[in-house]
Amino acid sequence: MSYCAPDLVSSLGLAPHPEGGWYREVHRSSLTVQAPQGPRAALTTIHYLLEAQQLSRWHVVDADEVWQHQAGAPLTLLAYDPVSRALRQHALGPLSSGHTPFAVIPAGVWQAASSRGDYTLVSCTVGPGFDFQDFRFVRTLPGSTTHFDGALDAFTAWL
Repeated sequence: MSYCAPDLVSSLGLAPHPEGGWYREVHRSSLTVQAPQGPRAALTTIHYLLEAQQLSRWHVVDADEVWQHQAGAPLTLLAYDPVSRALRQHALGPLSSGHTPFAVIPAGVWQAASSRGDYTLVSCTVGPGFDFQDFRFVRTLPGSTTHFDGALDAFTAWL
């Protein structure tokens, strides 16, 4: 069956995400853990969809995040470690097409993404579970703009 982005947004019940694109939480563990930020669900999972020309803008989460390709075009996922200043680019997509089906973004690593086609549907699992208190846009972090004078020059539009 062939899907288009509006059909998936509707059928999956997705809503606009603050970082760009569409999402819906599909699982929140009833188990809780003690994270440095306080008690959190053990893990959470969302469906996340980016359409062509939409960006998951540079952000950081205080937990590990696993991105898993589900459908559509490959996804460009950027991971930038502000301590080592190392930039890594992942191409998520079907293994049969020579892509990686998933990538892990460690806690504290900056991330951004875009679809390489009409749309990309991924699942994102966060552990300890996601809480918007643990989410920040990179542009709001003190000193973040200095990182966009070097390795990230090509990605300033993703802010």
